[in-house]
Amino acid sequence: MLESIDIDQLSESQLRELVAQMQDALGERDEAIRQYRLRNEHLTHEIAILRRHRFGKRSESKSSSPQQNLLDDLVDEDIAAIETELEKLAEYESPKKDRPLKPRRQPLPPQLPRSEIHHDPESTTCRCGCELTRIGEDISEKLDYEPGQFSVERHVRSKWACKACETVVQAPVAPHVIDKGIPTTNLLAQVLISKYADHLPLYRQEQIYARAGVELPRSTLADWVGRCGVELAPLVEQLRACLLGHAVLHADETPVPMLSPGKKKTHRAYIWAYATTRSAAIQGVVYDFQPSRSGKASRDFLADWQGKLVCDDYQGYKAGFAAGMTEVGCWAHARRKLFELAERGDSPIAAQALETIGTLYDIERDIAEKPPDERQRIRDARSRPIMEKLREWLIHQRSALTAGTRTARAIDYSLKRWDALTRYLDDGELPIDNNWVENQVRPWALGRKNWLFAGSLRSGQRAANVMSLIQSAKINGLDPQAYLRDVLERLPSTKYSAIDSLLPHNWSPAIKV
Repeated sequence: MLESIDIDQLSESQLRELVAQMQDALGERDEAIRQYRLRNEHLTHEIAILRRHRFGKRSESKSSSPQQNLLDDLVDEDIAAIETELEKLAEYESPKKDRPLKPRRQPLPPQLPRSEIHHDPESTTCRCGCELTRIGEDISEKLDYEPGQFSVERHVRSKWACKACETVVQAPVAPHVIDKGIPTTNLLAQVLISKYADHLPLYRQEQIYARAGVELPRSTLADWVGRCGVELAPLVEQLRACLLGHAVLHADETPVPMLSPGKKKTHRAYIWAYATTRSAAIQGVVYDFQPSRSGKASRDFLADWQGKLVCDDYQGYKAGFAAGMTEVGCWAHARRKLFELAERGDSPIAAQALETIGTLYDIERDIAEKPPDERQRIRDARSRPIMEKLREWLIHQRSALTAGTRTARAIDYSLKRWDALTRYLDDGELPIDNNWVENQVRPWALGRKNWLFAGSLRSGQRAANVMSLIQSAKINGLDPQAYLRDVLERLPSTKYSAIDSLLPHNWSPAIKV
């Protein structure tokens, strides 16, 4: 601070250094303001396009097909997410009192069962020593949900006054992931789990909740999903950082149809999945939604990571290997090529190769629970001799085959990738195949049948973020509903430096679930 510096005591060189520091600080401030304004302009433009789609000509149509419902829900989620980001940007430019007030919400149905939660001051004794007198209370209601039944939490914040010093004491309002919203974190978790884990679109959830006695419009549900997606994003970014701290990762990708607002056709987007190995100390998976299968998506996600990547032979990973990553091949893919031939019954060579590869998998099952150094020692003693004989046998069989035949192509697939396929023998931390991450991709295959498409890049990435947390919770043995409920409860009051404690592999419940 300038107030703590006696300028008269500074030398000329110190003054120049101080001026330079001030100019740097001003430059950083101006650049931050410029970035905020650019981001604000971009988001304002994006939300204008979405609103024109949502409330323009398409809304005049009487069509209420499931496809149209899905797209409208996704657009509403995107609008809510953008509004949340704009609100966060506004915090840097104007105080809360200068912002426009939101419309008053409708009261919750009176017939719903209610439970009261009282929030009283920690002490009813004033600082002057007098006893406080209760003078009133503020009541807020939040909608809660257990499968098949809604209830209302009445939060009663009593007011206490000191007659001597004329002060009023009241317990503060607990921060909430949706400020002044009606849903409890339990209800928010229910909506997210239903949409992303149980693959129930919002228009179907609207019908289910109506049968339970509460009308929750899809636009309201979409608003909640969009806002939760923004709030949970930093958690997923932290999970990504944890994964990139590991020396070995799995990677895989799967197609997802994407439809941009205003267009009637879908194009193929992709979910890229990255996971630690089953034997890693930290268990986690992060999904990355991208509009294409370009290898740049993988390079951007992995950034400067230089570890060992277990993957299939997709060309999109090759640039990363050229930049310093180590390729680890997948025997499940190599075996699949041979299995397709053996299943036809017209390739004895494939059948015999499968039997040998099966022996390698038998060894892996035997050593699955052993520590890495022990796994590597046993692989050296048992698997490596089998692998060397298999290679010699494949080369011999290939020499007698005509190029281009199915059996020749299946053998070529393995021989051309032999170094990558046998790399797992040198390191007990490496798996024999990529099946672990392929299992983590399967929920997306189920979701595709119900979602039909992603409505935008933003909605696809939101789905990727929420599903990263849900799937990581599952593989850590957690109930994803309980996990999300607790995380949404604690997130508003958790400092960014402590956000690591909310990741699935570190989580322990702080509330009764």
